[in-house]
Amino acid sequence: MSLSVTKNPELTYNEACEFFDYKQNKVDFQNKIEEFEAAITKHCEENNNQDLTNQITGQTEGAVTHNFADGQYIRQIVMPKNLLVSTKIHAKNHPFFIMKGEASIYSDKGVERIKAPFHGITEAGTKRVLYVHEECTFITVHRTDCLEIDDILNEVTVDDFSKLDLNYFDTKQIDKIMEHVL
Repeated sequence: MSLSVTKNPELTYNEACEFFDYKQNKVDFQNKIEEFEAAITKHCEENNNQDLTNQITGQTEGAVTHNFADGQYIRQIVMPKNLLVSTKIHAKNHPFFIMKGEASIYSDKGVERIKAPFHGITEAGTKRVLYVHEECTFITVHRTDCLEIDDILNEVTVDDFSKLDLNYFDTKQIDKIMEHVL
């Protein structure tokens, strides 16, 4: 879904509906992920399995290596076969690379099964669920001046969608779009 707005936008009703559907899909996905994590946590608590809760919520996700180069944080993670994990909420755009393995990634764009070698861009506001079919080596690169891992995580991720600092349309802009289209 793409929407380009100029000084005098010529939006059709269908384009506005597509925009609102896209935004609603993102919200629905965010709610479903939170529901998934809550159900997993409840199941694990009822079955006294905190290790599984930690695994699925990304607290124990595999072997992680941290490297730094000229204002970049490079994070390599090896994820074992059959791992199911819910990622953190990404606060900034950044590239990722799959160097080895195969995984299914469930996001607000649907399910995509990817196999190494693969690369892509994680957009700010993204949260995913991954299922690892074959042991995977993921590498992510983040622009930061921080050198402490906790500081970096606080800069590049958030723990709640409401804490995202993204430049989405505010409600006044949406009202203007509706006035123009309707």
